Amino acid sequence: MSHVALALALGLAGGTLAGLFGVGGGIVFVPALTLGLGLEQLSAEATSLAAIVPVVAVGSYRQHRSGLVDWRSAAIVGACSLVGVLAGAEIALRLPESALRRAFALFLVLAAVQMAVRARRQMRAVSA
Repeated sequence: MSHVALALALGLAGGTLAGLFGVGGGIVFVPALTLGLGLEQLSAEATSLAAIVPVVAVGSYRQHRSGLVDWRSAAIVGACSLVGVLAGAEIALRLPESALRRAFALFLVLAAVQMAVRARRQMRAVSA
């Protein structure tokens, strides 16, 4: 598959997952950019941050139309995230590629475990 076709498929898949689950950037784009397009970890992370801008804009607008966005919380989280992304990007720039890749893999594993634990708790609560 060509680079452009793969990037198009990635964008479609990431956008669909973002709209469906509220995820897309790091969880979908970064692994796909590194594994599918062969980008280095840091380039994939930077590309993911840039690519998520239109996804966030359209997704937020669509959810706002449904009355689902808590704008006060979004503003607080967003403002704090600005500080966090500046710090995180600086750290990422200073880490060796291999350490950054391992840290990202650990993040994905921890996120998966957390989601599995929550799903199991919810299933127990429903069956009880």
